Amino acid sequence: MQQGVHEHLIEEAMELMLLSFVGPAVQDLWNLSPRQVSIISSVVFAGMMLGAYSWGVLSDMKGRRIGFFATAVLTFVAGFSSTFSPNYYSLLLLRGLVGVGLGGGPVFSSWFMEFTPSPNRGMWMVIFTLFWTFGSIFEAALAWVVMPSLGWRWLLGLSSLPLIVLLAFYPLVPESPRYSISKGETDKALNVLETMARVNRKQLPVGRLVPYHNGGNRELEQVSDLQVAEAVHLLPNLAAVTDKTLRKQTGAQNISSSILILLSPSLLCSTMLLWFVFFSNAFTYYGLVLLTSQLSGGGSCGVHTTTNLLSTNADTNLYRDVFVTSFAELPGLVVAAAIVDRVGRKHSMAGLFGLCGLFLLPLLYRQPETFTTFLLFGARACIMGSFTILYIYAPEVYPTRSRSTGLGIANSFARIGGLLCPLVAVDLVQNCHQFLAVTLFTIVPVLATFATMCFPKETKGCALSDTFDDR
Repeated sequence: MQQGVHEHLIEEAMELMLLSFVGPAVQDLWNLSPRQVSIISSVVFAGMMLGAYSWGVLSDMKGRRIGFFATAVLTFVAGFSSTFSPNYYSLLLLRGLVGVGLGGGPVFSSWFMEFTPSPNRGMWMVIFTLFWTFGSIFEAALAWVVMPSLGWRWLLGLSSLPLIVLLAFYPLVPESPRYSISKGETDKALNVLETMARVNRKQLPVGRLVPYHNGGNRELEQVSDLQVAEAVHLLPNLAAVTDKTLRKQTGAQNISSSILILLSPSLLCSTMLLWFVFFSNAFTYYGLVLLTSQLSGGGSCGVHTTTNLLSTNADTNLYRDVFVTSFAELPGLVVAAAIVDRVGRKHSMAGLFGLCGLFLLPLLYRQPETFTTFLLFGARACIMGSFTILYIYAPEVYPTRSRSTGLGIANSFARIGGLLCPLVAVDLVQNCHQFLAVTLFTIVPVLATFATMCFPKETKGCALSDTFDDR
């Protein structure tokens, strides 16, 4: 059931990691300036910014499965087509469409989270994110093998193939029972739960599903004999209930009402802080990915140092450094798994953000190659850990009816960070402004440290909320 979601994470990581290799590869081929190279990465994040909001709203209105299918198809078609780009501008267009498809990430994380129980949700979300790391490592290894002999077009084509596997699993992906309950479609939710019970050789207790919309009365949770997906209750008599009032309410739900929930007095502070932290995390994470290719081998500024690294007879420092720093995500995930359900979401993120800034400080000035790789390794581990915990925390803040919308809009701000980071990591470094570039990459996570400590709520061990009234 969850294999398709894992494939999406692998594919998303691969499509973003290859930005480290495609830009330098086409720079000499098409005689591009550093600014034009940075735009190749920026346009992907611009597409993701649009897609993150659009797919989030779509999945909250029409269902998680619809968003799952649409994002996969668009990403595959645009990604594979970009292999045949005849010039710079066609490549920009197609990679921008890839970004729109990749923007559907919040759909997958919301879907997965709505199947996991609260006591160990943090651990399962870390395991979920592990497949992103597998994708990053695999892409770095694939580039190391493919780029010197076959070139960037083959890398683009091969990197899009995992989506075929994802689409093959689509018929097996069920709709989220929690989402169906929030829409008053208890019969659909019950069918999914019965299928899950049958596959796991378990039995659902005798009862009927009742939508949880009692205005925030938590007593209903306390007296129920079973919690399925945390807030779905089974009461005597197995016949499914149709709640006309809830159906009417959800039928009238529209985009503006979802956004108004995010900006309501009880959620406004959390929403504003989440937007900034998402921006900071993406700006730093993707900046580090691109910064690795720019600082690889101790190349000097003012010349296209990475271009000759991509020829068949050239030094392989770029591939090695990107491959090594990709492995940094593994210890980052281990640390995140160890602390997220013990220390809590807020303090875990704050500590990892602060450590990331400390690792980057020495890079204000050019360092020996081995030390540079070590510092980038440490920073990458910390920012991956904080990113993982942020993706656990954000969906826990919002109720089901606006969870994908809230996560999608927050991801749009993350994509703004991704859009801007190539201008810093590529343009500034290649134009001999490494001090300024690293200063920005240091300040942003430090500011995020303070922002995370200002979050109004710690969600460790809390059940997901299904309605807005009980916030």
